[in-house]
Amino acid sequence: MAVNAKKVAVYVLVVFALYVIVTDPAKAADYVQIGFQGVSDAAQALGDFATWVANGGK
Repeated sequence: MAVNAKKVAVYVLVVFALYVIVTDPAKAADYVQIGFQGVSDAAQALGDFATWVANGGK
């Protein structure tokens, strides 16, 4: 049952993404940019944390 729900959720997400891309490509590009910025910020934060830990928490 959970597998079917997961498949349906992925299908709905893909259909929504395609709908946004087709109806408003500029807004879709903004969403992608926001997503990549979030991933970049998270990676930077993890790097800062790893540096802090490597320096003994100083």
